[in-house]
Amino acid sequence: MKVVVYLICIVMCNCAMGQAGALFLVAGQSNAVGQGDSLQSAQCDAGSAYEYSFITNALRELKDPVGIAELHFEKAHTGSAWPAFAKAFHQLSGKKVIIIQAARGGSSCHIKAEMNNYGTWDTQGHLPLFDSAIIKAKAAAHNTNMPVAGIIWSQGERDANAINAGQLTITEYKNALESVIKRFRNELGEKIPFYIIQTGHYVNHPVNGFDEVRKSQEEVAGTMKHVFIVYSDTNTFRQKQWMKDEIHYNQTALNDIGKEIANKVFLTNKK
Repeated sequence: MKVVVYLICIVMCNCAMGQAGALFLVAGQSNAVGQGDSLQSAQCDAGSAYEYSFITNALRELKDPVGIAELHFEKAHTGSAWPAFAKAFHQLSGKKVIIIQAARGGSSCHIKAEMNNYGTWDTQGHLPLFDSAIIKAKAAAHNTNMPVAGIIWSQGERDANAINAGQLTITEYKNALESVIKRFRNELGEKIPFYIIQTGHYVNHPVNGFDEVRKSQEEVAGTMKHVFIVYSDTNTFRQKQWMKDEIHYNQTALNDIGKEIANKVFLTNKK
């Protein structure tokens, strides 16, 4: 009898997690990692938000600094957008949020923009990151018995710099972005939503490459199904004094990003 009750409890817990949980993969470069201040980061209610650790194959409470130095991915230095995102999404949906952090500072979308050992999301390069993200995502999905609900993408600064330097064309960048979306879908589901945080500006540097990247992100979202721009105001952060330095967002900006994209993701899920 005890065995039967135990098995019933396991089934009920798995069903409840499937119904009440949402698993998100976060990918990209340093602003996806987070360069903010953990002391100003949002605080999630106990039991409402977690992140997945590949090393331990376990969940842990989500709080900054989010991320683990594993599979070439990085930990926030020290605040990120993800507690604010998780807190807002939980309040809107009632679901537990689980973050799979898979971001690395300086990583490129196209191999031509890859810099030293910073990594790339392209199919080849000095340090390809895509396969590691898939390994971590699939391990998290198996651990939680949930599919990945969406991919949150914050990347483009490295490629914008490469466009400004004449190392990369805007067409090459756009093709690389479309390619990484298609590859994620081949591995995690053909209709998985892809949520783009538009690239901001590099203070005191030419804006052309960054505006071209932003334009391409809009075009991709406009032509590929289930691809969404969920935050676009990053190019206003200098005027708002929301920059930590010339390229990284401060915690005020990261908290705003997290809250706003939670609203957008929630609304797209309701459609």
